[in-house]
Amino acid sequence: MVDFPVVLSITQLNTYIKSKFDGDENLAHVFVSGEISNFTNHYKSGHFYLSLKDEKCVIRAVMFVQNARRIRFLPQDGMKVIVRGRVSVYEATGQYQLYIDDMQPDGLGALNLAFEQLKAKLEAEGLFAPERKTPLPAFPERIGVITSPTGAAVHDITSILARRYPLAEIVFCPVLVQGEGAAPQIVDALARFNRLLCADVIILGRGGGSLEDLWPFNEEMVARAVAASEIPVISAVGHETDFTICDFVADLRAPTPSAAAELAVPDRAELEYTVRYDLSRLKQSMRKKLAGLKQNLDALTSRHSFKDPLNRIELERIRTDQLAVRLNQSMRRKTADARSALSSVSGRLNALSPLATLSRGYSVIYGQDGHIVTRVSDVKTGERISVLLNEGTLGCVVDSMEEKHE
Repeated sequence: MVDFPVVLSITQLNTYIKSKFDGDENLAHVFVSGEISNFTNHYKSGHFYLSLKDEKCVIRAVMFVQNARRIRFLPQDGMKVIVRGRVSVYEATGQYQLYIDDMQPDGLGALNLAFEQLKAKLEAEGLFAPERKTPLPAFPERIGVITSPTGAAVHDITSILARRYPLAEIVFCPVLVQGEGAAPQIVDALARFNRLLCADVIILGRGGGSLEDLWPFNEEMVARAVAASEIPVISAVGHETDFTICDFVADLRAPTPSAAAELAVPDRAELEYTVRYDLSRLKQSMRKKLAGLKQNLDALTSRHSFKDPLNRIELERIRTDQLAVRLNQSMRRKTADARSALSSVSGRLNALSPLATLSRGYSVIYGQDGHIVTRVSDVKTGERISVLLNEGTLGCVVDSMEEKHE
């Protein structure tokens, strides 16, 4: 009897191979190091698709969204990583691949890498630029404080504010400052302050801790909320050597929460000293000014005109009379000169006057149209003409004409 081989479908074959992979305990939990290539962050599903390679070989890999959300950094091509996961087969294509549960940078820690990535991203967007930062008010009336209600930071901040500037009202908004729920609470607190406009400046902070403890202040959502705040924000997270993303986007960075309280308000003692000093200078200036005015007044009252004002009036009256006499003399002289000039001009005009010419026996002849006759040809025989003499006018008729020839 001959045994014929069993004919399998592709699905049956791939399913069988997958069962072999899944049944191998050595492939169920593996740690693999390699360099990322062909990385794709699927925008709809949130899955990561990539390849891991070394000097000789390459393997396809996938990291599903529920695991991808847990890592702090964003994978990139060329990045060396260590991954934990399992090896299995994707039945639809028959390709075996690595299913990644966790991923860590090979060398630099995940949190440090995430910090540097977000810092570079926000800096490229201009969120760290000095020109976009808002200056703090000189004399704030209300100070917003966002921090934990149980930490030492809130006690340090409130005690320093009360000592330095008791005129300011403290508006406290308690939030978590570490753990999974901290970042959303901080974002909500910042939004509430800006919506209600219940503070002139906001102090956002907490005490020191590890990088993991301070991580909510490195979250992108918190950084963008701080940058978007219309109210100036002072970042006071950790100790002096600790830096967070909030420090870079805030309007001012304080090394500690206590320092933030000192930066937020003026010092009452310094203000009192300044007021007293300015008041002393003002009094001194007023005394000096009054002394100068008194000296001027004494000089004025010591003058003879002030002691005997009637004498001054009499002197001015004499001076006025003298000026009046001089004015009259000048006017008479001007009038005489004008009359003499007028007489001279009148004589010259009279000599040129037509009436003076008529008085010497001359006459003026007017034609019928009223025009002066200057030529024989201007009239005709029998035309009526008028002859103007010195003492009257003659009406005549032209009887004859004789034109003068050279």
